[in-house]
Parts: sequence; C-alpha cells; structure tokens
Amino acid sequence: MASEISPKAEISPKARIGNNCKIFPFVYIEDDVVIGDNCIIFPFVSILNGTRMGAHNKVHQGSVLGALPQDFHFCGEKSELIIGDNNIIRENVVINRATHRGCQTVIGNDNFLLEGAHISHDTKVGNHCVFGYGTKIAGDCEIGNGVIFSSSVIENARTRVGEGAMIQAGTTFSRDVPPYIIAGGTPVKFSGINNTMMTSYGISDKVQKHIANAYRLVFNGQNSVFDAVLQINDQVPDSQEIRNIVNFINSTKAGIIGKL
Repeated sequence: MASEISPKAEISPKARIGNNCKIFPFVYIEDDVVIGDNCIIFPFVSILNGTRMGAHNKVHQGSVLGALPQDFHFCGEKSELIIGDNNIIRENVVINRATHRGCQTVIGNDNFLLEGAHISHDTKVGNHCVFGYGTKIAGDCEIGNGVIFSSSVIENARTRVGEGAMIQAGTTFSRDVPPYIIAGGTPVKFSGINNTMMTSYGISDKVQKHIANAYRLVFNGQNSVFDAVLQINDQVPDSQEIRNIVNFINSTKAGIIGKL
C-alpha cells in the first residue's frame, strides 16, 4: 500500500520511504534517510542524514532523529543512527547519530522513549527498554534488554546498564549498573533485585533467589568485587543469569555502582 504523505511535509526525493507509512504536515526528512514500512511520523519531526529506521515505529511531535553528535570530536564525518522495529518515540525526543565515520548509534526493537528523553552519540540500546520523562543518556553507553529508566535519570558517558535493571527517578550515575537490580539514590546504590521484571521474563523463583544471593556477596559483603565474583562462582548454583552477572562484572571498565 502506498504511503500517505502530506504535501506540507518537506521530504528529500533521495530519502527512501517504505510502504503504508503516514507522514504528517511539517515533517522534515533529509537525503540520506531510510524509513521502513508502516511507520507513523507526526508533525514537526526532523529525521536527519544517516538515520535508518525499521518498520512499525511511531515518532511523535518535535522529535529529532539523527541529530548531529554533541561531541567535541565530531568533524562532520558520515555516520549512522540505526533504529529497529516497533519503537514508540514520544514528543521532543532527541537521538544523535554516531561521531565517527562508519560508527552507529543503535536503538533496538520495542522500546518506549517518553517525552524529552535524549540518547547521545554511539550509545547502544537493546530491546524492550523504557526511558522515562526527561531521561538523558550520554555518549558511548551500553544498555541491555528490558532496562527501565524512571523519570529524569542521567547516565554519564561510557557506562553500561545490564539487562533487566531498573534505575529509579532522579538518579545520576557514572559507573556500571549490573543486570537484574534496582538502583537509585544519591549517591546511587543497590536497592534490591528487580523481581517484577524477572518474573515477567519467566525467570523462576529459585533462580531469583540465587541472583539475590549473588548480589548479597557483591554489595553486602566486605570483600572486593574480584573476591565476590570468586565467591559467586564457588557458592551460587550456575545458570545463564548468574553467568550474565559474572560476565558483566568481570568486563566492567568504569567499575560498578557502590564499588570501586
């Protein structure tokens, strides 16, 4: 089915628009843009060079996709913003493309970005994530699947959030947040495990107890993170979720919250 495009939208003839899209008045789309099938682009949205969007996305008023990186190292190189399928991008969201040639900012599938969220250059976002009102994600961050950011969260540059984690409202953090936990406060700290998310993802009560035990060793013990990981390997029954925790902690560069 042909797309429904308002004559009041300004769209480059070089842009590639999929089938059955609806594009409202006053949308601005530049040359080097690809939009998949069945997308809805509401008024006053700007979609800029380097943006590649999949199918069934909804982009609401005032959002800017593929904005130039807010990075002092940016020299005008050609880079990309990759957006998957079934994302809802609400009003006044800004997502920057990557800084350097050949690099990408990536947003996966089935994410929900609420009003005023900002995803900066070179950040990688998984699937099924929620970004609350006014949440700001700095450059070069990594965010796993099923992460929930409450309102007005600030994630500083080059940090990671593991899958299934939840960040409470108003939190600012500069270290990695491991998988399956709730983090919040000033300074940010471990506030328990995210049972609601894990249950919704089919993680058994037994494994959830193992995850809670693993994090007691990390956050409540007197040992270093290195020793806590050794204890997890020795004391906590193995599962994919426990391996995810151990691998995440072992690969941290910024350190994890609450621990140097």
